[in-house]
Amino acid sequence: MKVSLAYGQGHLSVELPDSRATVIEPAHTPGLGDERAAVMAALESPIGCAPLRDWIKPGDRVCIGFTDITRATPNERLIPWLLEHLAHVPRENITLLNSLGTHRPNTRAELERLLTPAVVRDYRVLNHEPENANELRVFGTTRDGTPALINRRLAEADVRIITGFIEPHFFAGFSGGPKGIMPGLAGLETVMSNHGAKNIGHPGSTFGVTQGNPIWEEMRDIALRAGPSFLLNVALNEQHQITGVFAGDLLAAHKAGCEFVRRAAMQRVKSPFEIVVTTNSGYPLDQNLYQGVKGMSAGARIIQEGGTLILACECREGVPDGSPMDKLLRSAAGPEEILALLATPGFQRPEQWQAQLQALIQRKANVLLYSSLPDEVVRRAFLSPCHDIGAAVNERLREFGPDARVAVLPQGPLTIPYLA
Repeated sequence: MKVSLAYGQGHLSVELPDSRATVIEPAHTPGLGDERAAVMAALESPIGCAPLRDWIKPGDRVCIGFTDITRATPNERLIPWLLEHLAHVPRENITLLNSLGTHRPNTRAELERLLTPAVVRDYRVLNHEPENANELRVFGTTRDGTPALINRRLAEADVRIITGFIEPHFFAGFSGGPKGIMPGLAGLETVMSNHGAKNIGHPGSTFGVTQGNPIWEEMRDIALRAGPSFLLNVALNEQHQITGVFAGDLLAAHKAGCEFVRRAAMQRVKSPFEIVVTTNSGYPLDQNLYQGVKGMSAGARIIQEGGTLILACECREGVPDGSPMDKLLRSAAGPEEILALLATPGFQRPEQWQAQLQALIQRKANVLLYSSLPDEVVRRAFLSPCHDIGAAVNERLREFGPDARVAVLPQGPLTIPYLA
């Protein structure tokens, strides 16, 4: 069979043996017939709170959080429609805040692609600064006593609007909702506390789980401390069409969206596979290896102990080179040393959570990477380069024997398989 894998801004066609391959994809949900009308209707009839226009009094300062270039949110449609709905608010009273979390700032050209040139020209658009103390305000502490820091422009606004899209998340349960504030608009030390090794290693910190997930529960608690926020989240299908709009109360609207996404994304399988081929859902999610750990995590849920996991992730931006994750990987001799470092009292590094999750997956399986990265960069990240996915699968099938099977997740973490 030929399988089309999401990769970069296109697809990879891979030939696999019909009798031994199982393709696991999200249940298809058709796009909405009129996306704009659906968004406007959701703003007028929100879940669990008053319509958005009723939140805003004359002279109020409005802050809109939006997702950065590593996310698939259709900002170029969603944000102009939202601003159209807020046309009665003076433009100088509106700030659009890029919810970077700990990611790099986006350039003006990137912001124009995200929001449209007209929005960037006509409105105040700012990148969140997670390490700038002057741009953060304290809202209590995290569970380990670290200051809970939130962007001051969001905190000081009279009306907060959080936008984004909902998909299963490998340690926060689901994206969207409170995650747009924490970690999206939180201080670096706050994020590092929440994403610490103990929380990442908790069994509840996984795809599809919010209640009982220490990471998500703390995100929720800190996000609520900033005051009421109006949520505008969407669900997407594999063509990045909007399939559902969830607007209203930060928690109530998010919960409705999570259940909608769960029905399409969570796919049950009977038993583990010797080989799993996965992706990181293509661009923009597969821009770098840091993001690629999400695709690994989705595939690792159904892989047999000692199996082989093959990730197709373009990585056009590298690891990224020189990033905190890159530096951490370079500082160790292998995955086990990474885990030993993270278990050392007082040891803490930005972006350590991705390296930790990668190392935990590598305890279970051999991981190959098909990407645009040079082989030496792939090996430096403790992964094995793969140049032909079909050939690699057939080789491993011969090694594992005649009963071995391969699972394929063409859309990566847009599909979350789980064992019966």
